[in-house]
Amino acid sequence: MAYKNYYEVLEVPRTASEDEIKRAYRKLARKYHPDVSKEAGAEQRFKDVNEANEVLKDPKKRDLYDRYGEAWKAVAEGHGPPPDPRQRERVQEDFGAAGFDPNEFSDMGSVFEAFFRRAGRDSGGADWAPAGADQEATIALAIEDAFVGGERSLSLVDPTSGEQRQYNVRIPAGVRAGQRIRLAGQGGRSARGAGDLYLRVQLRPSDRFRLEGDDVVTTLVVAPWEAALGASVTLPTLDGSVRLKVPAGSSSGRKIRLKGKGYPTAPGTRSDLYAEVRIEVPTSLSEEERKLLERWAEISSFRPRAEDAA
Repeated sequence: MAYKNYYEVLEVPRTASEDEIKRAYRKLARKYHPDVSKEAGAEQRFKDVNEANEVLKDPKKRDLYDRYGEAWKAVAEGHGPPPDPRQRERVQEDFGAAGFDPNEFSDMGSVFEAFFRRAGRDSGGADWAPAGADQEATIALAIEDAFVGGERSLSLVDPTSGEQRQYNVRIPAGVRAGQRIRLAGQGGRSARGAGDLYLRVQLRPSDRFRLEGDDVVTTLVVAPWEAALGASVTLPTLDGSVRLKVPAGSSSGRKIRLKGKGYPTAPGTRSDLYAEVRIEVPTSLSEEERKLLERWAEISSFRPRAEDAA
């Protein structure tokens, strides 16, 4: 059976989050459902999409698939290759010295199983001496830092040794919450190799931006006269400043939408950015300003509280 790249089947990157995989599956399942699609090969495509989703939606299955590719299922059933490909190379060099004849086995997988069972017994361990385990840690990024991406240095405590270790990480631009960044060979270590370290991304609000669902929200501070009369103001966004029109009569809490200026939700698409109006008043007034405001209060029929309107 030909190897299937499940990420290509679902049309998502290897760093896709669980939500992105779910959305991609629903989209493709609708597109290729035999009762809907008239495309040639739609039924097989529908089966492939379901097969890919069954693996990638399950964190344990996905982890095995990421590590072993087409051999993931054999490993899960306990008769696949040893965890680290470098172990396979060493076994091929050393199994003769361990007293095995490859002609005694129906396939090389049996050789590996026997070799590692022997190694485990000789060392007083389990059935085989595994490579270092994969490990997972969390990396928290401000929204604007995650949007831009780039190189980042971070320090983590190794859960095995308890030592502080430094890592240089390349953050993909537009990385999503829940996605994992793989650092090959930086996980748990053993005499037979090292596992991988996976950094699970968290997006945290910054002083300027926060996420509400898929959309980005920022605070737009305006003066009372800008809110009342309307104004054209400068608004910082994730990818540069823009001019924004504040409609006349805007109250605090009003949200002004900037379509497609939010956070990436899929390749080539972005959510919306909302500028939430907050009116600020001066803490001190000149004599002229005070007189103008007092006059405004005298002539205005506006009553912000219903109980004062009577």
